[in-house]
Amino acid sequence: MNVDYVIFISREALKTAAFILVPILGTGLIVGIAVSLFQTITSIREMTLTFIPKMAFVGLVIILLIPWFLDILTSFTYEIFDQILMVGK
Repeated sequence: MNVDYVIFISREALKTAAFILVPILGTGLIVGIAVSLFQTITSIREMTLTFIPKMAFVGLVIILLIPWFLDILTSFTYEIFDQILMVGK
């Protein structure tokens, strides 16, 4: 195993993590900004108003995108196992 191989595996792992985390974190960011804008316009300062919509939308995104997440994780796992087989030869 050389440095290029470790860099390749690290890059693939980070890319896989980004594909899974960006939709979740992006949803939280967009909903957080929308709720903050709503609170600023209406002068409401309720902490649960920021937490509950974020939790609901992030949960909805996770539920809707589970098949896509599993497809990405499965392909990454197959790639890792193929690489293990190639190193073992």
